[in-house]
Amino acid sequence: MVVCGDDGLAHRLAAELRGVYDEQVTLVVPPSQRLARQPVVGRARASGLLDRVSAAVTRAAGNGNGGNGHGSGADGRVPGAGSRTTGATSRTAGTPSDITTLEAFEASEAVLAEAGVERATALALVYDDDETNIRAALTARRLNPRLRLVLRLYNRRLGQHIEALLDQAAALASGGPDVESEGFDASTTVLSDADTAAPALAATAVAGTTKVVQTDGLILRAAERPPPGPDQVADPGLCTLALLSATTNDPAGAYGPEGSGEQGPQLLPDERAVAAATGRGTIVLETVSYAGPALPAGRSVVPLASLLSRRLRWSVAGVVGCVVALAVASMAVTGEPPLQATYLTLLDLFAINNPAIGEPLGRQILQLLSGLMGLLLLPVLLAAVLEALGTFRSGSALRKPARGLSGHVVLLGVGKIGTRVMTRLRELRIPVVCVEGDPEARGLATARRLGVPVVLGDVTQEGVLEAAKIHRAHALLALTSADTTNLEAVLYARSVRPDLQVVLRLYDDDFATAVYRTLRVAYPHAVTRSRSVSHLAAPAFAGAMLGRQILGAIPVERRVLLFASVDVGGHPQLEGQTVAEAFRAGAWRVLALDTAAPDEWNQTPDPETDSPTQASGLVWDLPATYVLRPEDRVVLAATRRGLAELLGRRHREPAGA
Repeated sequence: MVVCGDDGLAHRLAAELRGVYDEQVTLVVPPSQRLARQPVVGRARASGLLDRVSAAVTRAAGNGNGGNGHGSGADGRVPGAGSRTTGATSRTAGTPSDITTLEAFEASEAVLAEAGVERATALALVYDDDETNIRAALTARRLNPRLRLVLRLYNRRLGQHIEALLDQAAALASGGPDVESEGFDASTTVLSDADTAAPALAATAVAGTTKVVQTDGLILRAAERPPPGPDQVADPGLCTLALLSATTNDPAGAYGPEGSGEQGPQLLPDERAVAAATGRGTIVLETVSYAGPALPAGRSVVPLASLLSRRLRWSVAGVVGCVVALAVASMAVTGEPPLQATYLTLLDLFAINNPAIGEPLGRQILQLLSGLMGLLLLPVLLAAVLEALGTFRSGSALRKPARGLSGHVVLLGVGKIGTRVMTRLRELRIPVVCVEGDPEARGLATARRLGVPVVLGDVTQEGVLEAAKIHRAHALLALTSADTTNLEAVLYARSVRPDLQVVLRLYDDDFATAVYRTLRVAYPHAVTRSRSVSHLAAPAFAGAMLGRQILGAIPVERRVLLFASVDVGGHPQLEGQTVAEAFRAGAWRVLALDTAAPDEWNQTPDPETDSPTQASGLVWDLPATYVLRPEDRVVLAATRRGLAELLGRRHREPAGA
């Protein structure tokens, strides 16, 4: 595997491939002195805020508080992937014995040849610039037509054209239309770190953790269950994925290595092992659904109540009441029927009736009062027209949060990452309110199209979060590009609502760890998560390099459990076997059956789908007696060695071993 990039994603991806999948990796990065560093504007202010919180926690809790027991080791970091890979100068020297590193300013033909692209299985081009990735991909396809390519592109439409172009080039070079012919896979996959990180960030707002696997419109969470009591029966969820270590219960997850034997974690145990494992916690798979209020149905017209302000509505009601009173008085004075009296009153009101010369005195007085009421009606009508026009104009621009909104997600920042997260939340039908300080932000057009309420203003200013109804929100996602803005917003939101679930996007790992632990100690009963986009995107890029079969990876202490989609045909361990017979304890387990067409796999899910057992072609409640057919496609959980055995991949030794 060859990885080329110029930021944290390249190092995350290389560590993922080496530490999780045990692949031989060559990493091509610019020289350390040329690595771009993330701007740290306001870092001093953010550190000062964190120091004040830490001091307050220290005074309140002393040294005996264990509130940070679920520290950074339990927040979904990949074991062996290196939890300190965000620094700018120490990455290259992180694992010199495991990962071969080449320093080059760009992925030129000579550099790619030196990296061994001609003999490589897959190449990932994850530079931050789309043009650089496209140029290197064209060169790599010429050097090795059988190479599997994974590109990082933000432009979706351009990515589709580039993917088709490179696949066509591989097909022509192989002499046939199938890029997977003759036993090799020369497919091209175009991914965006924003697109791949957005589902995990959105899932965090729902499930409170990124230990999730999302497929076909469902969010599946690996939930840790404590050992059941003497008279209790553990809830197995959809299935039991693992038994936790029998050693001391360490909440940080820094235990249970693969060589710990029977006392260590047991992945994919059978029912007999689960029943015999007394005093052990379990990891079970369960579906996750949003528990807050449902997203209101979209409206094609502006509601009447929002056309006019409350004061104007009262003014209109007062004028109507006066007209009714004048009509009743006209009936009493002239003796006319109700309709005739109302008609004459309206004529007088609009000054189009004949003067009441020679009429009784009461009729003349009523005509004068009606004319005066007509003069008062003119400014009211003008104000109503102006307000209605303003309402229609703002309705086509940006919506404001509804007055009674509650249980929603407040999203800070609608840039590259925030826009994708906002779209994902809407697909999950979760109410969301966005806060953005830049009136020209790229995500405002998407928010306008989706009808998402937006509050324009600096989130660090007083009153902005209140306008987003933060005191009634379900979660806060701070996804701006500035660490200090995210931290300040979270601290202020926690001061308003201490139990608010928060997710921070922080660039620096050391700073993120300090923030995470401090917030966990200060607010032990609230969910706190700090996330890096490169950390969330790396598993998807690694899965694409392995042939689009890996759906996700869930860490279990120091080990990892993989989720993959596999065709039954060509695998004798699955073909013709029942679901129960195909299960191999400690290796793999069939979880679901995909009944959709192969080309529909991993397509955009239907936002209306919310069934917990079957969604858009996935059947999760397979009977144990179901016989797997060659044309079936299944979703299974497997260990690394189990998946390598099932797919026929040769287990490689570490480089230099």
